Amino acid sequence: MLAEGVYIVGAGMTAFSAKLHANKTGRELLVEATWEAVKSVDKGITLHKDVEALFIGYFTPEYYEHQSHIGPLAATWLGLTPKPAFRTEIACASSSAALFAGVTAVASGLYDVVLVAGVEKMTSLETERVTEALALASDDLSESKVGATFPGLYALLAQAYFRRYGATWEQLQRVPIKNHYNGSLNPKAHFQQTIGQMAEKVGKKLGVQYKDELDFLKNSPFNRVVAYPLRLFDCCPISDGAAVAVLASGRAARRFTDTPLRLLGVGLGTDNVALQDRADLTSLVATRNAAEAAYRTADISPKDLDVVEVHDCFTIAEWLAVEDLGLVGRGEAPRAYEEGLTGIEGEIPVNTDGGLKAKGHPVGATGIGMLNEVWHQLRGTAGRRQVKNKAETGLVHNVGGSGASAAVFIFGR
Repeated sequence: MLAEGVYIVGAGMTAFSAKLHANKTGRELLVEATWEAVKSVDKGITLHKDVEALFIGYFTPEYYEHQSHIGPLAATWLGLTPKPAFRTEIACASSSAALFAGVTAVASGLYDVVLVAGVEKMTSLETERVTEALALASDDLSESKVGATFPGLYALLAQAYFRRYGATWEQLQRVPIKNHYNGSLNPKAHFQQTIGQMAEKVGKKLGVQYKDELDFLKNSPFNRVVAYPLRLFDCCPISDGAAVAVLASGRAARRFTDTPLRLLGVGLGTDNVALQDRADLTSLVATRNAAEAAYRTADISPKDLDVVEVHDCFTIAEWLAVEDLGLVGRGEAPRAYEEGLTGIEGEIPVNTDGGLKAKGHPVGATGIGMLNEVWHQLRGTAGRRQVKNKAETGLVHNVGGSGASAAVFIFGR
């Protein structure tokens, strides 16, 4: 168990989108998400009075907004000056690093109430420049300098998995089909249409009738190959967004709500950044180590989880995640997805909000965006995507880059 109890007493996020926030800055997105978090605190909260510190994840603001020194800038916009504030960065898990910093600050007894946040304003750049910015999370000497992009790196992971376990691309398409269905139930998702709805729309435009969702994914000219075997619908979109959570100690939590979430377990892990330096491309060491630590501190096992949010920047990443987290055995993800075990009504609901694939992936906001979904699921406020029997325990899994960083958090109601 953690030395001191750490509780989530509020959470909020913007929609994750490429269009809705076109004329907004990262600062404005942060304010929007924070305002929703403030409104979610049952008994109310006054930021400048109650919050003692701010931790914010933002991967590459220098690229997107020509801005650094994010901590005090965010504090200014949120009215927290002169409280301590700083930015954290571990690529796509940057806001999970902010969450970990906030957890540590509260668990140590240093602070009673802190704000943790994540933001990324990506659509200010063209796709080629976004790809360049994201490539900073790979190994510059052995990967990005020789032309490797993240679709290419995850394509190598997919090829290795297919070769070892005899899986196919067609089986992998259960991931986008599931996640786009979940996204269609989420009013804050980047994509709010099922694959079937997209197939019907595209079919009318082209004068073609697709017999089912897989037929569309296999044969639509829109679903072009990005990096073999991954196609467009195997990749998450470029999104803007922000997410925020309010953390409190046990002695402070009841001032804000009678139904906080408790942090039960936490674990972080790392691995070699370059794929060439890894012994196995069908599993992420960082995830396995982070999960082991989180289960140990929470004193639970994977079978005790009611809802799980995993990092599915590419479809193969979701398969690797459910296996590395121990939700299914090694090589068993294809069968689990074919049997519907990870659907909202399944035994192991995974990415009920649509995941990165459909909800979107504004990189610095993703980890705390996942926490927002667990917040709603455990409090029974997830609406049409609420899992059955009201979830008691939820897990968040967030990865940086191609798996060199990983964070796992477990929460209880």
